[in-house]
Amino acid sequence: MRSDRKSKVVVIGGGSSYTPEIVEGLINRAEELSLREVWLVDIPEGKDKLDIVGGLAKRMVAEEGNPFQLKLTTSRRRALADADYVVTQIRVGGMKARIKDERIPLKHGMIGQETTGPGGFAKALRTIPVMLDICRDIEELAPHAWLINFTNPSGIVTEAITHHSAVKVVGLCNNAINIERWIAQEFKAKPEETFIEFLGLNHLLWARRAWVRGVEVTEQMLKKVAKGDEWPRELIETLRAVPCGYHHYYYEPDKMLRHLKRQKKTRGEEIIGIEKELFKLYRDPELRGKPEALSKRGGALYSEAACRLISSIHTDRQDVQTVNTRNCGAIADVGPDSVVEVSSTITAHGPRPLTFGSLSPELRGILQQVKAYEELTVEAAVTGSRRAAIQALLANPLVPSWTAAEKVLGDLLKAHADQLPQFARTRRGAVRKRGRTKVAARRKRR
Repeated sequence: MRSDRKSKVVVIGGGSSYTPEIVEGLINRAEELSLREVWLVDIPEGKDKLDIVGGLAKRMVAEEGNPFQLKLTTSRRRALADADYVVTQIRVGGMKARIKDERIPLKHGMIGQETTGPGGFAKALRTIPVMLDICRDIEELAPHAWLINFTNPSGIVTEAITHHSAVKVVGLCNNAINIERWIAQEFKAKPEETFIEFLGLNHLLWARRAWVRGVEVTEQMLKKVAKGDEWPRELIETLRAVPCGYHHYYYEPDKMLRHLKRQKKTRGEEIIGIEKELFKLYRDPELRGKPEALSKRGGALYSEAACRLISSIHTDRQDVQTVNTRNCGAIADVGPDSVVEVSSTITAHGPRPLTFGSLSPELRGILQQVKAYEELTVEAAVTGSRRAAIQALLANPLVPSWTAAEKVLGDLLKAHADQLPQFARTRRGAVRKRGRTKVAARRKRR
């Protein structure tokens, strides 16, 4: 089914170095999306980057004959009015905050990473309130819009929006599409000739079964991975599934911690250098396409995943894609309202997750633990509860003890205090409450 309705896409975080990727994807799908307008939005502090990226984006669109209008703004509300699809790719606190997320856990002997462990936890605390604020604008100005969330940690952010907003949201990551393309390449097939059964959580995703041209190739897939050098053969044989790359942090934490400690720079510090070169390229008035150097930034097939999803919703294609969405019984081992990352049929009414039943114990245990961590993290981010924050860290497999959780939480809250006003409010409320209690006790004694 094809929709002739003209559509409007808004990209929040439009000054990101990733934006040329999604602009390229929207250009390629402009006709099937009946694209009318694309708005790139960023905060006023990011206007310089927005102007640079927007300049390149305008040249890219002009090079293809202006298939849609491209507009730049620092007014989020102006951009959101009557939007059909909103893509979010924001980083609260910028790259400086990411570097803190990477450095502080390492100081305490824990993995420092921007989406998993204590670093990912800190990023979620900063990000969720801002994303919920964006959602309030969407509810008011574009209540029919679909929010396609790429903002990390994508699964936790999508969980928060699902439970604290009326916005129609789908979380997205490029892990699944990269595994899909790897399978297609290994079996000399086209991507559309492959089908992979994905299940898990964001950055805790497994490929459990695979088919190529209608023939199951699960055993061959597992043997190919077991013979490779990324994973121990015995691990793949035990799991009977292919883990995504982020599982290294859970299955080989000692190895990953040693690797991170040996690095002179964190990944965030490396990206600052990469982005400096990218923005230098983006400024070139002769550049009219996405530069090859963007591949060093990471996020392979990011635009393809986002634009494919938007297209399938817009046209009610009912193909199968892997997204973060409400469980609805897809995985029997977590609650029906919890957000999971699973293969889902994509319709005009949103994702309809496939049903997988109960997972085997080797997958179920870590999935339930990380799901508990995610739910507690959302509670901490929304309420500013230190108790919920400590509980979340204790539930995280990458935090070894209560003492470690206390220490790293204290440092993270202090380092990011400017972006965590909800915890400051909680502390002030606790001080006022204690003060009132002391006054009441003195009066009682009198």
